[in-house]
Amino acid sequence: MASRHLSIRIPNDTFTRLDEESRRSGRTRSDLAKTLIEEGLRMERHPGIIFRAGPVGRRPGLAGGPDVWEVARLLQETELTGDALIARTAELIDLTSTQIRAVVSYYAAHQEEIDDWIELVDEHARLAEEAWRREEELLGR
Repeated sequence: MASRHLSIRIPNDTFTRLDEESRRSGRTRSDLAKTLIEEGLRMERHPGIIFRAGPVGRRPGLAGGPDVWEVARLLQETELTGDALIARTAELIDLTSTQIRAVVSYYAAHQEEIDDWIELVDEHARLAEEAWRREEELLGR
């Protein structure tokens, strides 16, 4: 991916917090700043979507709700379409139709990324189940 240079001035306290987070996370200031700018732009474009850290990286989620991939998976598994799909999904996971539409908007713009999250989670679940089955075999259950 091509990139361009940007020079900005930020307040000292913001720079200090960026530096501290950079050290804490083990990422360069530049890499962290690029991530935070990209996430901020995405949140601006998709109200209601936030980013949260986790064991396998930062991921988009609904503010006060589940990760985007979780809702996207449910949308994929429901046979309804249109407004009925939105309403049923909202009902199933106790969210509003506005929240579901926020996910749909984000998913439409970043489908490959969300599909990759779904694959990653499925792979982790598969590996965890395999490990559990081996342990159960060893215990004679």
